[in-house]
Amino acid sequence: MKREKVIIMGAAGRDFHNFNIVYRDNPHYEVIAFTAAQIPFIERRIYPPELSGLHYPDGIPIYPEEDLGVLISRHRVDQVVFAYSDVSYEYVMHRASRCLSLGADFILLGPERTMLKSNIPVISVCAVRTGCGKSIITRKLARLFKERGIAASVIRHPMPYRVFTPIMKFSAAEDIDKCNCTIEEREEFEPLVEKGITVYTGVECRKVLKQAQRESQVIIWDGGNNDFPFILPNLEIVLIDALRPGHETLFYPGEVNLKKADILIITKTNEAKRGDLEKIRINIRKENPEADVLEASTILTLSDHSLIKGKNALIIEDGPTITHGGMPHGAGVSASMGIVSGFVDPRPYAVGSIRETYDKFPHIGPVLPAMGYSETQIKELEETISRVPSDVVIIATPVDLRKVIKIDKPTVRVFYDFDIDLNGLVESFLKKHAL
Repeated sequence: MKREKVIIMGAAGRDFHNFNIVYRDNPHYEVIAFTAAQIPFIERRIYPPELSGLHYPDGIPIYPEEDLGVLISRHRVDQVVFAYSDVSYEYVMHRASRCLSLGADFILLGPERTMLKSNIPVISVCAVRTGCGKSIITRKLARLFKERGIAASVIRHPMPYRVFTPIMKFSAAEDIDKCNCTIEEREEFEPLVEKGITVYTGVECRKVLKQAQRESQVIIWDGGNNDFPFILPNLEIVLIDALRPGHETLFYPGEVNLKKADILIITKTNEAKRGDLEKIRINIRKENPEADVLEASTILTLSDHSLIKGKNALIIEDGPTITHGGMPHGAGVSASMGIVSGFVDPRPYAVGSIRETYDKFPHIGPVLPAMGYSETQIKELEETISRVPSDVVIIATPVDLRKVIKIDKPTVRVFYDFDIDLNGLVESFLKKHAL
């Protein structure tokens, strides 16, 4: 029997999940390769044999996406599966056109085909863009369940940027330290673990789900980027960023989430223009009129106002929000505007892969994205910070970077939250599922 030859285009997450669920044990397909984009340092590796299954005794190679055309032609590929997120429709269709012009089908696998079914209730927290504030809502929900004596665990969209671990469980800070997590992983895990919430993740979502089911009464799916969930939710919550009006219908697969949501939360409403909010409300009424709509204003808190008053500051912002999330700056600038005397532009002082990040994402303003996908990049981030001639460093990332890198200047942290009451939502969910 002739097997269809397949390439999966990814960014270390959705790509491996789609392979595991749809292709790994399917005798009708032969996955030739993965290609990698968006996230640095994930190409030139092998998806290992112990994860790739009996059909792939040598594992599956991962190439940079730039090699896609050569791979299609060399292997006479039949199908290319697009499997990453937070990209514009123009971006997706340019890749589709490239594949089609070389004779390959271009495939988007849908939610129903790739979602696992849980035997306990699931709430998903997703978004239409990276940086809408999913983690804040996830933490609030987990805390509310915990206050009611409900064992709620979080399953986080996988981030196998360094190693391909089938399942990981984080219940304490020591668990995170043992895994030598990247900055991006710490940003997702630490704030939850600090509040006594257990987090599961890993490239084998079936195994992750099985363990979480054994130890929980409710699962909260904490989505990555603007992807849809890997697990079928009983309640879908989707966030829309008031500072990026119109993006809810322009980026893949965020619009899928917009249309499927049971509850839509417009975030950062106090920072947005009235006309932008109305544009979002119109899009909601057009695309998903049945959804319940909530709105949340931002609460920003500085750990020490006096330390930054009148000073020249280096602002370190959340990496994904500022890079593929498309924002020129984030909470750090918003929290310190009018307090500092000025922002020191870090771009002239950037080194190595940090400098390359600015080249790749020219929309970034005079802020430093907290890039830390490898030990080398973390060292380059540390060196860049050291080179910037600022009086003070403002850290506006979910994780305290001072635990990961040495910063040789006075530092102030920015904490951010949303003003939103989710008690009614939780009570209704518990009642519906007899918990």
